[in-house]
Amino acid sequence: MIRINLLGVDRAKARKAPAFDVGQQLTLLCSLILVAAALGIGWWYWTLNEEATRVEAEIAEAQREQARLASLLTEVTQFEAQRTQLQQRVRLIEELRAGQSVPVQILDLVSRSLPDQLWLTDLDQTGEELTLQGRTMTLPAVSDLVRDLGNSELLLKPIDIVDTKVEPVTAGGATVDVIRFTVRANIKKPEAPQPVAAAAPAPPAPGGRAGG
Repeated sequence: MIRINLLGVDRAKARKAPAFDVGQQLTLLCSLILVAAALGIGWWYWTLNEEATRVEAEIAEAQREQARLASLLTEVTQFEAQRTQLQQRVRLIEELRAGQSVPVQILDLVSRSLPDQLWLTDLDQTGEELTLQGRTMTLPAVSDLVRDLGNSELLLKPIDIVDTKVEPVTAGGATVDVIRFTVRANIKKPEAPQPVAAAAPAPPAPGGRAGG
């Protein structure tokens, strides 16, 4: 069969898709690479900024912590200095109390050891040495004084009679012989308190196993 186109119009030819040549492809590829590089650089820069911000925050926190620790260290140093001063004061007070108690005990001992017909004219303590000077009417009174002083735990033995001398004394128109004497003794040093021994561990209960 023969067909005749009465319209006299040619059919439209199918259009072909435009083809990219090599130059355009290279340009597109370079553009994509540049965009990817720009995105990568932007992300890397943003990451660096975030990391820098985090590091700066940590540095600031570390500086605040350092300042706080420095303040605490200063307070601790001041506390240690105050504690040392208090310990020194307590030790000084204890030494003064100990030093005061010995003379009081010595005076009490001497006053209780004085026999009849004997009186003291001088009492001197130099360091650990105690010197008594006085007068008496009889030599046995000096011996009684030495004996009574020797019975105390405050003085070391022996207690020495350093000197005795008879002196005439005139009183009320009468002259009597008075014995001037000197007695010397050494004061016993107070003993340091012994440390408290640690308590022994309790024995194991009957039938129990020893720890290991």
